[in-house]
Amino acid sequence: MLLVIAFAADAQDKKEQPRPADHKCGVMKRGEKAMGFSPVKTTHHFLLLEEGGAIQVTANGGSDTASRDQIREHLSHIAKMFAAGNFDTPMFIHGVTPPGVPVMIRLRDQIIYRYEEMERGARVRITTTNPQALDAIHGFLRFQITDHHTGDSPNAGGDKDK
Repeated sequence: MLLVIAFAADAQDKKEQPRPADHKCGVMKRGEKAMGFSPVKTTHHFLLLEEGGAIQVTANGGSDTASRDQIREHLSHIAKMFAAGNFDTPMFIHGVTPPGVPVMIRLRDQIIYRYEEMERGARVRITTTNPQALDAIHGFLRFQITDHHTGDSPNAGGDKDK
């Protein structure tokens, strides 16, 4: 009897945990809803820089001005939200609080979020001189790299325009 209960509990635990493919699909669906543009028509990059990092999104097609404009609107909004300590969007998209967020909220007055337009999209540069905030920013960006499967480097390597 105990063996049956243990087996049933183990099966239930496995059933409730999302499989990696299910999680990735959920991130994409929730991301499209929250961001207002297609993750298939755009490319995300999360870059770790010596002084912080960058969230960068571009339209895949040079003539896709609709995606470009939606990216710009979203990232402009994200820069303002993050500066105010509001990380509801990444928490909704990923279904968890990303690493680094509690520290980024607590130290928000020591972090600068600067919105910048690019030819096919935009980026949010995140900078700080506080070592604890820097560690939090890098943890946050590494999580994004992994959860979005971007293939970006998990190491700080300087400014890159991808």
